[in-house]
Amino acid sequence: MKKRVGLFLGVCLLALAVVMAGCGGGAKNTAQPAAPELKVLRVGAIPAEDAQKTRDAYKPLTTYLEKKTGLPVELFVATDYSGVIEAMRAGKLDIAYFGPFSYILAADKANAEAYAVESRKGSGTSYKSIVVTWPGSGIEKLADIKGHTYAFVDPASTSGNLIPRSFYKKNNIDPDKDFKSVVYSGGHDAAALAVKNHKVDAASMDDITYGNMKEKQLISDKDIKVIHQSDPIPGSVWAWRKDLPDKLKTSIKQAFLDVAKEDPAALSAYGGKVESYMEAKDADYNVIRETAKILNLDLSKK
Repeated sequence: MKKRVGLFLGVCLLALAVVMAGCGGGAKNTAQPAAPELKVLRVGAIPAEDAQKTRDAYKPLTTYLEKKTGLPVELFVATDYSGVIEAMRAGKLDIAYFGPFSYILAADKANAEAYAVESRKGSGTSYKSIVVTWPGSGIEKLADIKGHTYAFVDPASTSGNLIPRSFYKKNNIDPDKDFKSVVYSGGHDAAALAVKNHKVDAASMDDITYGNMKEKQLISDKDIKVIHQSDPIPGSVWAWRKDLPDKLKTSIKQAFLDVAKEDPAALSAYGGKVESYMEAKDADYNVIRETAKILNLDLSKK
């Protein structure tokens, strides 16, 4: 941390010296320096399912982006949500796909800015957090989970951690005190399988992955059931680093807005449930920021 702070201060002092040198006399030059041209577009994704499945699912989209931007695309799939955020903060990613909570963390820490939100069949630009258990667990409602084992998905997951903790708080339930034990599964599919295999008694996950897993017959009503669902949550979002060249931003954004009509096959990620992308703005996710405040989460420490 000391090295990071020192480096940050050093960069700030260097930038200040350059600015002061330019103000020595004559008219002020207020023009912003041009962002460097990219030779490759580096794309980041969160692990809703296992990493290889995610890479395979994104292949049509990355191919489409190569055609639309004229840049080769490199896909980075992190092992957890924080990995994508840290990669963007380090300047190693140019655009990335985030869940709502991981997006506001990225906006706060990694200079990320939303530009496109996915629109899914049946749910549009929102989705839900659900709580699942296995038949015979004795759990029928949230209060019944007290004294049982539980799995959240990831500390930075919206539907797998943030939203569940908010509705537990509203119901005067403290998972860290009232549940027998709490673990993080690392993925929504892993949370469902942990319940199916009785590794935990209940878990949080998103309704999208739940539906996809049922269609693929990875889970069924015989081994898993839903006991609670949240109100609609703003959908997962694509964001870029703010310092990308404006011309490239325009190209990327238009590519996402046009993909449904230009290359429907590029929407095959996550089971082909995404119908299109709509324009997104940072303010659309203020509701997630407010939820974080309710839970007293300090975004600067995430």
